[in-house]
Amino acid sequence: MLSVIIPMYNEKAVIADSIRALTQTLEVRAASSGYEIIIADDGSTDGCGDIARECARSLKPESGEIRVIAAEKNAGKGAAVRMGMKAARGDIAVFTDSDLAYGCDAVCDIAEALASSGTDIMIGSRAIHPKGYAGYTFVRKTASKLFVRLLSAGAGFSHTDSQCGIKAFTKKSSDAVFPLCTVNGWAFDFETLLIAGKMGFSVEEFPVYVINHRQSKINLIRDAVRMMRDVRQIKKRVDSMKI
Repeated sequence: MLSVIIPMYNEKAVIADSIRALTQTLEVRAASSGYEIIIADDGSTDGCGDIARECARSLKPESGEIRVIAAEKNAGKGAAVRMGMKAARGDIAVFTDSDLAYGCDAVCDIAEALASSGTDIMIGSRAIHPKGYAGYTFVRKTASKLFVRLLSAGAGFSHTDSQCGIKAFTKKSSDAVFPLCTVNGWAFDFETLLIAGKMGFSVEEFPVYVINHRQSKINLIRDAVRMMRDVRQIKKRVDSMKI
């Protein structure tokens, strides 16, 4: 079974359309194996949780189910992803953004690539797709690439795109890695991959590109400083872990 986790915080403008579009795709491409869509509501205050629950009730998919789980208070994207991944029951779990930035087919494509690869974790990478940064502003594109370079230089990060919002995990790797994660902010991707590497799980990259652009919620200066501070703390903590 395929589990798809959608972290959500105040997404009433897009969540219903995203659930409908994703369900339509999964009813075709994941019908034989079955699927679940888990909406992980990170303490939203705009009513999007009620919208998601009503959408789940009205769709009634034939081959899968839609679940909405909610945190009492907003904690951050990392916390929402962790909540959803811990609740996942599928053999493969994919998390992606609530606006389906990489499209519905990418969810199935990365899951199928993971299933056939023999690896443990498959992470999306814009850097290895010819159209990976198409449509990005110069500032966002530069900031994204600069952050990866900083990770490579300062933390030994060996992949090309730590912050890509779509990643797939086998049940074994997900169950082992996410309970050890603690970062709630934007650096949670880096923590996840660092712990996975520490535990000996194999990671491969999968080319993706954004097809649904919208204004980023990231403040480049504030969040870059926060992420680099988190990265230092994460690396120190993971290096000291006895696994």
